[in-house]
Amino acid sequence: MKDTNIHETAGGLVVSNPEVLGGKPVFCGTRMPVSTLFEYLAKGLSLDYFLESFPSVTREQAVGVLLYGQRRIEEDLAA
Repeated sequence: MKDTNIHETAGGLVVSNPEVLGGKPVFCGTRMPVSTLFEYLAKGLSLDYFLESFPSVTREQAVGVLLYGQRRIEEDLAA
């Protein structure tokens, strides 16, 4: 039975579970908040540096989340 308090987005790359970091969105299978990726990039740090710093996150997960964000922005502007 699926826990109805657990939510996912970005094609399953991101999950939110109230029992993991108070429900902050994290990369699936990790306790790493997705916001950390955006914070690193906003500070001018590279994707490679992020991935080296947090080996529990795969390149595919990080790139997938970035592409998901790009698509959402494009969809919002096309509406």
